[in-house]
Amino acid sequence: MGYWYLIIAIIAEVLATSALKQSEGFSRLLPSLVVVGGYGASFYFLSLVLRTVPIGVAYAVWAGLGIVLITIVGAVLYGQKMDLPAVLGITLIVSGVLILHLFSNIKS
Repeated sequence: MGYWYLIIAIIAEVLATSALKQSEGFSRLLPSLVVVGGYGASFYFLSLVLRTVPIGVAYAVWAGLGIVLITIVGAVLYGQKMDLPAVLGITLIVSGVLILHLFSNIKS
């Protein structure tokens, strides 16, 4: 169940981060509520993840996939272009998360 909670936490964090730009410095109510609710939900579900998944693994997956997904959202919704260093950096993040998850012996 821990990894299902992790997926929910990542989605909530990406929604909150996406809404953060739309909140315009918390001057717009609805996007601001999405930010607060999304981050609250994200941290709540991340706390549930930590019952069964080691903190290092959980945080690496949460942060790494969050970075990748928000980069995709930035490209799709805001037309932000990624240059070669950005693509290489994202590739390294994904590689690091995969290595940690697949080959690490970190235990709860």
